[in-house]
Formats: sequence, structure tokens, C-alpha cells
Amino acid sequence: MELVVVIGAGPQGLAAAAHLRERGLDPLVLEAGDGPGAAVAEWGHVRLFSPWSELTDAASRRLLEPSGWVVPEKGYPTGAQWIDGYLAPLAAVLGDRVRYGARVVGVGRKGRDLSVDAGRAEQPFVVHVRRTDGTEERIEAGAVIDASGTWGTPSPAGADGLPALGERAAADAGLLDHRMPAIEDAAGLAGRHVVVVGNGHSAATTIGILSRVAKREPGTRITWVLRRGTVGNTFGGGVADELPERGALGQRAKQAVEGGLVDLVTGFRTDQVVLENGQAVLVAEDGRRLDPAARVFVSTGFRPDLSFLSEIRLGLDLRLQAPVKVAVEVDPNLHSCGSVRATGAADLEHPEPGFYIVGAKSYGRAPTFLALTGFEQVRSVVAAIAGDREAAERVDLVLPDTGVCGGAGLFDAPDEAAGAGSCCAPAPQLIQLGAAPAVR
Repeated sequence: MELVVVIGAGPQGLAAAAHLRERGLDPLVLEAGDGPGAAVAEWGHVRLFSPWSELTDAASRRLLEPSGWVVPEKGYPTGAQWIDGYLAPLAAVLGDRVRYGARVVGVGRKGRDLSVDAGRAEQPFVVHVRRTDGTEERIEAGAVIDASGTWGTPSPAGADGLPALGERAAADAGLLDHRMPAIEDAAGLAGRHVVVVGNGHSAATTIGILSRVAKREPGTRITWVLRRGTVGNTFGGGVADELPERGALGQRAKQAVEGGLVDLVTGFRTDQVVLENGQAVLVAEDGRRLDPAARVFVSTGFRPDLSFLSEIRLGLDLRLQAPVKVAVEVDPNLHSCGSVRATGAADLEHPEPGFYIVGAKSYGRAPTFLALTGFEQVRSVVAAIAGDREAAERVDLVLPDTGVCGGAGLFDAPDEAAGAGSCCAPAPQLIQLGAAPAVR
């Protein structure tokens, strides 16, 4: 029985193991954390905008059902509920095929570094693992599925993709955080000035959490910073979104802005984070400064950790760091999520046969990855590993539309030109706001 190493015991990693078991292959899931869904646990307080019906994988359900597990059918779970109701039971059924405290620090071909061609494809993969106690081991495998996600590598506030001057110091001082706050954390900021940097669903979620505090405590000030010069599709597709809770998330954020709970600042590209009297001041490349803030929440997306794949031959897009065929579909400069098709093994292949990146990491730096996408990916990838090309090439998923047609648009374009060069009609014009009073 061929051993297949799966990196990460999150939703896609555990689903991959279930599919491998069903195909008669031997999975070994290596998880750096101390339990299943360790990354999900870090945002366990956040409610997902996908319903339970879209958060479980078919092979995983088939594996779980003999244990008496019942599929949750209604509602939108929090991250913690997703773990308790699905991921933890799935990991328990997989038993010793999931190892915790096992961080993958390198993947390569046995006896072949990156530059060697001769006999490369015939050699097994060698996965280097460092355990929590510091011991190391090497595991040989016939195939490797990287489902490690991107949660551990958030993008910085700095507009050039690198940490802004002073950003690390602000984080060390507890003034800047790259995670979404729980309501308890937000409540501790009542009556103070808080800054949110970012344009995606994480930013909108953070705005929603903070707005609840601002409603109760009118002295609470929230500044929402966008790098782009326009509002564009920041608030999503609203009622046109085929995931209603995703649409509602953006609309709640819009209402917070229009209701005066949040000051929206556009075209602000962070260059520095200055510490002043126990607070953080964001300074833009053009010299504008925000008022001192008690806390800065950076929600600028995530990026893949490729450091442990330096000896694997990867076929990645230069901009998004996603597999080339996937990047064509998910490029935020051209597409909204609604224009993305499901991706399978043929899209996820690399020049290194038998190696696949699945899950959020397969989107590289592109946003808006859905669990449904990952479940379809692992179904297809495992079929390919098992030699079932017909099943691997079949597409069993159509992704729900966001209700926003158009890409991010030109970086500095006015709203009416924001869709220029995108895949379809311009994004709907939502609202145009100037610089807020919090900028000087």
C-alpha cells in the first residue's frame, strides 16, 4: 500500500486522508499543531459564511457515519463548532494516521536535490519532520499533498508587501495584530481609536465585531484603511451573492460606514507604524498620518509558506504564487470569485510528479477560497494519485457566485473605471468616500 503524506490536519488535509483511505491508499497526516484544525481554532470565535451543508466532504461523511456521527444540517457554525462537530470526529476516526506536533520543515526527492534530473521521478519523496520535542525524522512517500494552508503567514500592513517600518515593533508591543479580534478583545477597546487595514472578508468581519462595540460605546472610533483609491467591490454583492451570509457580511460593514460608526480612508498605503505614547500611528507613503490608535488590526490577506518546498520543482505564477493554471482563474486583478471555476488535479499539477498543493495555499495570494473548492480539489487529486484519470478529470462542483462581476480594477482608477480590463462588466458603484477626519 502506497504511503501518501498529507501536510496539515485542517479541513482539506483530513478530507484528503478520508479519500485516500477510501481508495485503498495509506495516508499519513502531519500536523504542526496540537490538534485537528489548529489554524481554524485560532479564529474559532468567528462565524463562517458557508452553511454546514457546504462544510463537510463526501468521503469524510462516509468514513464518519459508521461511528454514529450525524451530519449537521442547518446553520452557520463558528470555527470552534466546525472543529467540534466535524473536524475532531473525523480526525478521531482516522486515528494514528494523524500525527500532531509534527512540523514539516522540508520536502525533496530521495538522493536528488533540486538540480538533478537523472532518475528523479523514480525516487520516493522524503519528508523532513521536526517534532515538538526537537527530534527529527525523515519519512519516505510515494506522493505528497500539501494542505498546510496560509493562516500562519499573514500579509503585512506595508503597502510594498513587506512589513512597514515599525510594524514588527508595534506587534511586539501588542499594538498591532494580524488576527481578527474576539468580541471580548474588542470590548476592551471601547472608547478608544482602533484602525483596521484591509479590503477582504476578514477586514469586514473585524469591522462588524468592532462596530458592535461602537454602538454600545459612542466614544469608540474606528478607522478603516483601504490601499486602493476607490471603494469598488469592498462591500461585496449583497443580495446578489449566492452565499447569503457572505453578502450580508459586506452589507453590515457598509451600513457601519454609512451610519457613521466607521471612517473609511482610501488610497492609504502604509509606509511606517510609529509608536507614540503607548499608541500606534500609521503613516502613508504620501505622508498622511492617522490619529494615534490603541490597536491596529491588519487584515490584508495571507500568502503561502514556500520555505520548506525549496527542493521541489514548483510551477507557480510569479505574481500570485499559485499553480499557473489556478492563477489564471483566481487572479483578483481580473476576476471576482463568481467567475472562478472549480479546480482539479490537472490544474494543481507541478513539474514534480506526485506533488500537489491543495486548499487555500493553492490560491497563493488570491483571496476568497471556499471549503467546497478544497473538497473538490482533494477528491480529484486523490483520484489522480490512485490512477483513476476519469474521476480526476471530472468536475463535480460549480462555485457559488459572489454577486459582484469584475476584478479589483485599476489600482488608482475612479469607481466608474474600476472594471476596465476585467473579465466582465464593471463592478457596481457602491459609495465614494473621501478622507476621514482621522487623517492629517
